[in-house]
Amino acid sequence: MSDEQKFGEPPRPQMPEIKLPQVNGKMVRLGIGVLLALILVFTSFYTIDPEETGLVLRFGQYVRATPPGLHFKLPFGVERVLKVPIQRQLKEEFGFRTLRSGVQSQYSTKPYAEESSMLTGDLNAASVEWVVQYRIVNPYKFLFQVRNVEETFRDMSEAVMRRIVGDRTVNEVLTIGRAEVARMVSEGLQELCDKYETGIKVDQVVLQDVNPPDPVKSSFNEVNEAEQEMEKMINQAQSEYNREIPKAEGAALQTVQEAEGYALDRVNRAQGDAALFNAMYGAYALAPEVTRTRIYLETMTEILPHVENKIIVDSDLKGLVPLLNLSEGSPTAKGGK
Repeated sequence: MSDEQKFGEPPRPQMPEIKLPQVNGKMVRLGIGVLLALILVFTSFYTIDPEETGLVLRFGQYVRATPPGLHFKLPFGVERVLKVPIQRQLKEEFGFRTLRSGVQSQYSTKPYAEESSMLTGDLNAASVEWVVQYRIVNPYKFLFQVRNVEETFRDMSEAVMRRIVGDRTVNEVLTIGRAEVARMVSEGLQELCDKYETGIKVDQVVLQDVNPPDPVKSSFNEVNEAEQEMEKMINQAQSEYNREIPKAEGAALQTVQEAEGYALDRVNRAQGDAALFNAMYGAYALAPEVTRTRIYLETMTEILPHVENKIIVDSDLKGLVPLLNLSEGSPTAKGGK
């Protein structure tokens, strides 16, 4: 009997013996070989998509570029491949973010006032949202010439936009000058990209939306409405002016031409009358009695048809006045001949 049993302590349980399976060294070596083979295969071959190009780095140093297709590289991390989409058009959004694009695109409701708020040349505020579409034309410069190239590209785009907007009035930025602003931003941004050797080609800059800031939007809209009403009234007045002034000028020209025609007619008539008088005087000088008789007869021919009551008497008759009642309204006067 043991001392523990003497003093009444219970006996301790015995731990069961665990028998480990015997490891087969051949299987272990085979498994390690298969694993190494898989690692070798997966780290030695890579695929470049049709719209990409691959830049191979050996121990972190650029060694070559590979076109689309299946290629081999040194395994086990000796060579590493960076894929750059050179055929894909990329874009950067400023002042807004697209959550899902499609027929009904969804945009983030978070405001990006730090990007969109700008000061125009006439010291007005404007909220400008724009998109820069670009492509990577030199993958080596894109990856190795500029640190954080995408962040740098965004900073350059924002700087150029602020500079161009700051040189124009708020009305130009909001209305007629939008296309010009987008063109100048695209040109200025491309100059910076070439200067910093980013390897980026700017395809297009699109002003997505340009509005006054929300706190003053209602007042700005009222000002625009007033300006549009003013322009409308000016156009209407100009239209009325263009309609009435030519009409008045035409009427004045017509009056002048009528007056000139009347003056020419009076002059011609006067000259004709003078010529007629001279001709009659010449004829009268040759035969006064005959001319006097002819003039008398022509004058009577013109006057007598307009006389209602005619009394013809002999020139040798005397004492005619006491015999005739020539008072107005007399039956004798009305019916006499």
